[in-house]
Amino acid sequence: MHIIVLILAFLMTGQALAQAPGKPVKMVAFGDSLTAGLGLPANQAFPVRLQKALESKGIKVDMINAGVSGDTASGGRDRLDWSIPEGTEAVIVELGANDAMRGTDPKVTRAALSDILTRLKARKIAVLLCGMLAPPNYGADYAARFNAIYPELARQFDVPLYPFFLEGVAAEARLNQTDGIHPTAEGVDLIVKGILPSVEALLGAIAGQRS
Repeated sequence: MHIIVLILAFLMTGQALAQAPGKPVKMVAFGDSLTAGLGLPANQAFPVRLQKALESKGIKVDMINAGVSGDTASGGRDRLDWSIPEGTEAVIVELGANDAMRGTDPKVTRAALSDILTRLKARKIAVLLCGMLAPPNYGADYAARFNAIYPELARQFDVPLYPFFLEGVAAEARLNQTDGIHPTAEGVDLIVKGILPSVEALLGAIAGQRS
């Protein structure tokens, strides 16, 4: 009799867990104006559109837009602790575009991003690193040194890499605002479409760790 009761209790508990709604993942989009949504209504910014795309697939996230226009990798490092609140489970790191535009020494950018990844890893927060590409005006040598930062850090810290945040959008006039730098709402949606599989994989890994 006791065995039957235990089996029934186990089955009922398993059924209750299966029916319980998943707890939303606490995620922060941590970046510069490309994340903040400069020039766009708040509801068209990258983090909002990404959250909407995830929810359309039944994936629940509590998303924070921690984008600051004009921020560099070093600026992001300096505000990391107060930008990433306690309880955060996943961070999308999108920094470096302003470094590249200003011709910042790639060693400086690398050091800042390395510090960010080190500190997030110490807090056991999952990371998706978004790569950036240097503009051609600083020459091939600068571009080679800058562009190598992201894949090398992804390997060093064993974090997934989305190779180029602006893939399919950079230099496409119809997908950018009049400044030629910041995506339009259509451009943001294209970014979301491109990065979505990488974000889903990140969230899937978190769900696997929870179970």
